Amino acid sequence: MTSLGELLRPRWLELWARAGAAGDPAPVFARLVAAYGEAHRVYHTLAHVAACLDEFAPAPVRALAERPEEVELALWFHDVVYRPLGSDNEARSADAFRTAGVAARFDPARIDRVAELILATRHGAAPVTPDARLVVDIDLAILGRSDAEFAVYEAAIQREYVWVPEWLFWRKRAALLRAFRARPTLYATAYFRERYEASARANLAASIARCEAGG
Repeated sequence: MTSLGELLRPRWLELWARAGAAGDPAPVFARLVAAYGEAHRVYHTLAHVAACLDEFAPAPVRALAERPEEVELALWFHDVVYRPLGSDNEARSADAFRTAGVAARFDPARIDRVAELILATRHGAAPVTPDARLVVDIDLAILGRSDAEFAVYEAAIQREYVWVPEWLFWRKRAALLRAFRARPTLYATAYFRERYEASARANLAASIARCEAGG
């Protein structure tokens, strides 16, 4: 049976060439696959990266990007460091890209831009640039997916925090989801607002109700 890593390898190799990266892409890809395959991950896996790449693939979405290769690089690296207890996962993921970007001989300005796209997935502030808005919307697309897909996502997140007492998990989860719901819009681009805003708000409302009921 073909693994997801094997299925994604051609996409990585094509991106590496299109981005003009120097050196062998195979070791970088191997490190990505190993990171996303860590045992403590349930949602933040290579499947999440694949879902993000699929969201970015349609021509109308790619057309929104000012620098498509940089958006794609950010999607590959945005969760490469993930520790449920960590508060600096995005910063460490950006640093991981910086290391790879230097080895690939990318222009320093490109390295800085991709790192900023990764940092935007902290979701702490509204993204500013068109590419940051796109990366953030793609990362949040799961909020607006079907009831079944959203349920799988929610279960996976809970499993990543299985070590947290249930009452505390539901309290923290409800607070996070309420913060998202309080935003004037969940999505920064018209494309993703039209596609997912209504369903995302319905999913959030249902999830908050479950959290308040203790799961």
